[in-house]
Order: sequence, then structure tokens, then C-alpha cells
Amino acid sequence: MLDFLHFSWVDILDILMVALIIYLVFRWIRGSTAINIFIAIILVVMVRTIAEALGMKMISSLLGTMIDMGAVALIVIFQPEVRRFLGTLGRKAGTTLEQQSFLQKLFPALHSGRRVDTRAAQEIAEACREMSAQRTGALILIQRKNSLEDIISTGDVVDAEIGRRLIMNIFFKNSPLHDGAMVIGGNRIIAARCTLPITERTDLPAHYGMRHKAAIGIAEQCDADVIVVSEETGGISFVRGGQISRVENINTLNLLLGEKTE
Repeated sequence: MLDFLHFSWVDILDILMVALIIYLVFRWIRGSTAINIFIAIILVVMVRTIAEALGMKMISSLLGTMIDMGAVALIVIFQPEVRRFLGTLGRKAGTTLEQQSFLQKLFPALHSGRRVDTRAAQEIAEACREMSAQRTGALILIQRKNSLEDIISTGDVVDAEIGRRLIMNIFFKNSPLHDGAMVIGGNRIIAARCTLPITERTDLPAHYGMRHKAAIGIAEQCDADVIVVSEETGGISFVRGGQISRVENINTLNLLLGEKTE
């Protein structure tokens, strides 16, 4: 009955790989509402494994049926997390491939993310400084490698040269385009009043409003950079790769906007 206690090196490797996968999934969804469901699934699988090892056929069969039937339901439940995971995996795999020397020679334009030029970065930074002083809320999305067509399609196309006055006018509270995000790419203001996905993270500070949550939400799904100007505090935040940081001065924001992304 205790034959399962005899391990080979293949069994040990198998256990270590499963443990690694569980750890990565746990870290991936930690802080989201899906973590409780994930813990419940792990408990069910553990109980089934113990039941099979002890020869408890009825409970093992019942739990096995539950797991099999719930596979499709889990895909639906974890749809946002699965989409975010696959997007992140694809970006990292693409970045790794682009770092190969032979691909850099074949596709030099793909090696680094797009960035706004010095003049455009200065205009964006100055607009954020003015809006911060006036407590005007703003949400600005800076396109890098990934396409933002799905986001652009939710708003109104602007297609204008980047300028501080235009940015401030768009986010002016009485402007019909102020509600939503502005998308900037290729040194142009592409669209305004765009709708962004909201992050499902539950570990964010309570003072973060919907703009901050939307900024983190889109940064979790693509490689775009996001600038947030708080309407309540006037604070400026910068989001990259799902990580948000406070911008203390405009020079820092200028540097962040001009950085190349790998």
C-alpha cells in the first residue's frame, strides 16, 4: 500500500517541476481575486492524490470527476489571468528572441521599444506639471512595441502633433474628451477618451483611484508606459510593466519617457 513512497530521480524531478509551476502560478495571481479559487483547487488536488495513494477509490473517483468537469469552468473563471499570462509570456519570449544577434541584424527596428523624441517628451512632461499644479486628472498611454488598436478603437481618433496646450485642453474637466485615456505613439497624439481595463489586484493602496487602477491594468497586459496625474492630490505617477512609482520631479519624467525599453 505504501509503494508510492519509493521515489526515483524522475519522481523527484517531477515533484520539483510541479512545485515550481504552482509557485509561479501563485506569484502570478497573488493579490487578485483568483487566489482563493486557486488555493481551493490545490486543496482538492492534494486530497485526491492522498485518496488515490491510500486506495480510496470512491472519493478519488468523485474528486477526479469534479476536476475534469471543472476544467472548462476554470478557463472561464481565470480568463483575465490567462490572457494576461499569455500576453506576458509572449512579450518575454519575443524580447528574448530579439536579443539574439542574428535577429538584431535581420530586424534592427525590433530590438528596442519606440520612444518619444526629446521635444515630445518635454511637451508631455510640461503638460503633466501644469495639470498637477491645477489638480487636473489625466491618464496618458505611451505606446511601445505592442499594438494598442483595441484600446484606440474604444475612444476618439485625434491624430495630432504632441503639444502641452492640446494635452491640457483635452484633459480640461469641461472637455468632452477628458474622461478616459489619451494614447500617444510615434510622436503623435493618436486618440483620446479611450477605455482601459481595470486591474484585479487587491493589494493596492486605498488612495489609488480608478485612473491608477486602469493604468496598472493596461500595463499588465502590454508593454505601454502610462502616466497618471491625480485629480485629488495632483501627484504624478508612472507605470511600467504593471509596477507603479511616484514621479517626484519633471526631470525624472523626462528621463523615463526617453528611455528605450527592452
